[in-house]
Amino acid sequence: MVLTENKRAELLKLPTGNVADSAGRNSVMDSRIKPIDPKSKMIGRAVPVECFPGDNLALHQGMEMAKAGDVLVFDCKGFTEAGHFGDMMATACKVKGIAGVVIDGSCRDSEDIRELGLPVFVKAFNPRGTVKESLGRVYVPVVCGGVTVRPGDIIYGDCDGVVVIPQENEDEIFAKALKKYDYEIEVREKLLAGMSTMEVYGFDKLVEEKLSDK
Repeated sequence: MVLTENKRAELLKLPTGNVADSAGRNSVMDSRIKPIDPKSKMIGRAVPVECFPGDNLALHQGMEMAKAGDVLVFDCKGFTEAGHFGDMMATACKVKGIAGVVIDGSCRDSEDIRELGLPVFVKAFNPRGTVKESLGRVYVPVVCGGVTVRPGDIIYGDCDGVVVIPQENEDEIFAKALKKYDYEIEVREKLLAGMSTMEVYGFDKLVEEKLSDK
């Protein structure tokens, strides 16, 4: 799949719930990883970076190698006692056209990043500084928020969290998600017309079956 601007716009109408249901339960990152700005929506190819906790030199390496439209995925091993990413780094990403940033760790300057408008998804905030000592590894598989992320996987995020879509299954997963999105439009119309969720989803029959089994 080529993520043209039109394709991005088509897919970004989907809530992460539709994408997660289509990709599977194991595709969703740790619920603590949330956007700095709840209005953020993000889609792009993953540039995974293996980082050292409390050291952000690897993050700068990843920023240098990523291209416009990519999503940087920083595996900081869940470390939250230093701010690995700040507003100057966010500004550089914004200028370069990076589609978003995911950090399994912490960042700082959250208010400035929110105002900048770059989608940044992070586990925590911490103003403590980092060192710049250890080289990381870029374009390697990492585990971020409990989910394996490989180079080129699609990263999809909104206010509910982050979903990882394996590159080899992306067409099938998004086709299912778009179908579910259209189906839910029909469901909403039925609910607005006065039908109950039990009727719309057939749960009334399911309840009857379970009661008859007792």
